[in-house]
Amino acid sequence: MHQVLDALTFFGRELIHMLSLPLLLASGVSVLAGIIVGALPGLTATLAVSLLVGITYSFDTTLALVILIGIYVGGVYGGSQTAILLNIPGTPASAASAIEGNLLARRGLAGQAIGIATLSSFVGTLFGALMLLVASPLLGSIALRFGSWEYFLLAVFGVMICGSLAAGNPIKGWIGGFMGLMFAMIGMDAMQGFARFTFGQFQLNGGISLIPAMIGLFAIPEIIDSLTRKERPAVIRKVISVLPRWSSFKRHLPTTFRSGIIGTAIGIVPGAGEDIAAWVSYANAKRFSKAPELYGTGCEEGLVASEVANNTCIGGALVPLLTLAIPGGSVSAVILGALFIHNVRPGPLLFTEQPEFFYQIVAMLVIAAVFMLFGGLAAARILPHVLQVPVGVLMPVITVLCVVGAFAVSSRIFDVYLMFAFGLLGYFLKRFGYTPAPIVLGLILGPMADENLRRALYLSDGSLMPLLTRPISLILTSVILVTVLGSLAQLMRRPRRDGSRREVSAETP
Repeated sequence: MHQVLDALTFFGRELIHMLSLPLLLASGVSVLAGIIVGALPGLTATLAVSLLVGITYSFDTTLALVILIGIYVGGVYGGSQTAILLNIPGTPASAASAIEGNLLARRGLAGQAIGIATLSSFVGTLFGALMLLVASPLLGSIALRFGSWEYFLLAVFGVMICGSLAAGNPIKGWIGGFMGLMFAMIGMDAMQGFARFTFGQFQLNGGISLIPAMIGLFAIPEIIDSLTRKERPAVIRKVISVLPRWSSFKRHLPTTFRSGIIGTAIGIVPGAGEDIAAWVSYANAKRFSKAPELYGTGCEEGLVASEVANNTCIGGALVPLLTLAIPGGSVSAVILGALFIHNVRPGPLLFTEQPEFFYQIVAMLVIAAVFMLFGGLAAARILPHVLQVPVGVLMPVITVLCVVGAFAVSSRIFDVYLMFAFGLLGYFLKRFGYTPAPIVLGLILGPMADENLRRALYLSDGSLMPLLTRPISLILTSVILVTVLGSLAQLMRRPRRDGSRREVSAETP
């Protein structure tokens, strides 16, 4: 208890120190810039932070980190704007939010959906900052126990939850997830260093880039549908309500807390990231929901779960970064480089050598969350008017932004071709009842599963016994089996229920 009070005292002192006009202005501008970057398809927070590391090299350390943290927080949240309004996730972290958020927008609730996403992101960022402040040593020690078997099982669990992400048949979700895993195997082998499944195309030696594939799978089918749809969806001309009512927010408090825990736990696992946290939280919320049939129809609970988790993951990703000098995700890896550039050495000794720096990072997160809340709510009354733009004007602009976003990742025209190829694949899969989300998740988890499985088998001489002898591995294996069996049982009960309903309908005069 005494240590907690000391931590809160140090945090309060650094928070007051951060409330200077230059730092507040830098935080506000960077959060707004992050929201804009995150809302543009393909322009992720990782790209923005990477570009700003060189620009802020000559800045004061505190000022530079305020800018980088602001971009990070705003970028993760900003992707939800286009995910809700256009069903085109601005960032991989917001792909899960597009499922329920866009359906809410099509029902004329775009403002309410953005308000829910903004408030959930705000609460999630604060929750992540609190976990970073109080539980850093504990969470860091848990992440340190993860080995190759645990990382592999975490990736397998991610693929298995694809069954919950598919709106109709979980088997289609698993097929999509394994399809994404196969795409992830393309490119140079990380263990042996030879090209796999490239068919002589040297452009594929680097593998399938996630951003062009994600833009193609989500954006191109939506653009084609919008241009070929005879009837346009209802246009939102006025936002009546931005913030959800207290009764609505109170109803989602259990989901909020559970998603915060999930986001933090996945955030501290190096390499997992905000996108995995959002998918896992969304699937978990659907599994424990009292009305799972509402998912896929515009469910507020699903939107809350994904937005809380991906923003809580920010604080979680900073835990291994600051305590172990191990980045929890791609953005935190860039921030780690920025820390070394500014002569800050994160690790176990940080709390004794520079304790004030740790509490400054927590204060930066809290201030960025406040700016994100007000900036997002202000934008909620303006951005829905994007839907009033004629499709013939809006979709070509979106197409250009998608091309720019795909090209900006590596400055390769091949990535643009790749985006259109995945776009056609996503369009035809969508017509057969497959959703793009499992494919994207498989692409994200593929390298983690491949490298860690092969490394684990090499260390164990090909034995699978560590799956049952390592405690964390045993827990993950049990969770995977429960997930698969539960999804199959639910699938087997569905025709029986449908048949019962048809019999009742036939007997009813």
